[in-house]
Amino acid sequence: MRHRRVKVWTLFAATIDFMAMPVETQPLEIHETDTDEHVAEDRPWVVIVWNDPINLMSYVAFVFQKHFGYSKAKSHKLMMDVHEKGRASVSTGTRTEAERDVNHLHGYGLWATMEHDK
Repeated sequence: MRHRRVKVWTLFAATIDFMAMPVETQPLEIHETDTDEHVAEDRPWVVIVWNDPINLMSYVAFVFQKHFGYSKAKSHKLMMDVHEKGRASVSTGTRTEAERDVNHLHGYGLWATMEHDK
């Protein structure tokens, strides 16, 4: 952020018999943001599937294959992460893509959330 000191003439009016008298002038400091600053790119969103006591492990792997098109091996690995670690990151993308995936996973009955990638 760049700071620039700008002299601005201010007029304070005192009403004495309907006449305005200038009282004083003071410099005014204005804070400007530099438009050339680098704006950090939006971090991708991560979709996380959480372990639950309801769905079978084979069903979770099936959902990963069906919805994401993952291979049997990758689906099995992600399912084991969910089972053993309690969660697995199953996809990344824009916020819209992550919301879509979370909604579809909810439709399959899985517990899923999304968060910003770290």
